[in-house]
Amino acid sequence: MMKRLAVYCGSASPADPRYLELAREVGAGLAERGIGVVYGGGRLGLMGAVASGALDAGGEVIGIIPEALASSEVANHDCTELHTVSGMHERKQKFTDLSDGFVTIPGGVGTMDELWEAVSWAQLGYHDNPVGLLNAFGFYDHLIAFNAHMASVGFVRPAHQNIIIAEDTLSALLEKMASYQPHTPIFKMKASDL
Repeated sequence: MMKRLAVYCGSASPADPRYLELAREVGAGLAERGIGVVYGGGRLGLMGAVASGALDAGGEVIGIIPEALASSEVANHDCTELHTVSGMHERKQKFTDLSDGFVTIPGGVGTMDELWEAVSWAQLGYHDNPVGLLNAFGFYDHLIAFNAHMASVGFVRPAHQNIIIAEDTLSALLEKMASYQPHTPIFKMKASDL
C-alpha cells in the first residue's frame, strides 16, 4: 500500500496555466486517496501548487528542503512537517526513506535529477518502490522515447526496462503503481546476467 509518495516537479511557474493546475490536481488527488505527499518543501511554482492542492484537500504534506533554499525564503511553512537538510543528497535520501514510491510531474533539470536517481537506485536495489511518470500533455514523450532508445541499444537491461511507469492520468498511473512488482536489482544479479 502506498501511504506516501514523493512528488518530483518544477519550482518554476510556466506561462501555460495547465501546469500549475495539474500540480494542484495531483496534490488534491493524492490527498483524496489518503496518500501523503513528500516533496521539495518549496512554496513556489509547481512544488507550491502540489502542496497547496494536498493541504486544501486535508492531506499530509512533508517538505524536505536544503538549508540554502530554506534560508532564501522559499520554504513552505504551511507543510504538515518541514525538514531542513544539509544538501541535495540528504534531501533525496529522505525522499526515499519517507516514501512508498515516486511520482514525477512536469519540471526541469532538478526534477530530472530526482527522477533518474530514483530509477538508478531502483535498478541497483537501494529501493524497490514504483517510479511513476505522469506524462500530462505529452510533456515526457521524448523522455519516454529516449528511455526506450537506451534499452534498445542495450544500456538498460531487460529486467529494468519497466522501472519507469508512465501514464497520462493520475488515476491510471496510481493504479499501475499499486500493482508494481519489483524487478531483480543489480545487487542480486549474477555476473553472467550483467
